[in-house]
Amino acid sequence: MTTITLYGIPNCDTVKKARTWLAAQQLDFTFHDFKKQGLERATVEAWLQQLPWDVLVNRKGTTWRALSDERKASITDAASALELMLENPSIIKRPVLDKDGKFSVAFSDAQYAAIFGL
Repeated sequence: MTTITLYGIPNCDTVKKARTWLAAQQLDFTFHDFKKQGLERATVEAWLQQLPWDVLVNRKGTTWRALSDERKASITDAASALELMLENPSIIKRPVLDKDGKFSVAFSDAQYAAIFGL
């Protein structure tokens, strides 16, 4: 039995596309709204074991741009990125997909088709 959790925020266009795609494939999944439900340190640590921190931290978004130059300069490794993501989940590139403990970030039809073997 496959377990699928999609992490993100509901009003993000990319998250909406991923949710629509999963539903269209009739895949049963749990949506975790990390703005409302928060994020556990262990969850983000697990992501960082499989995904590079500089992929998880969205440096193109408004949340990143709103940080001070000093704060941006302080994000230099997985440990500093972990603290930033826990402090400010909006900085995380979305969505993060957890399929049976294997993680991927972002969304495209081709990417998800490959992940799910469709």
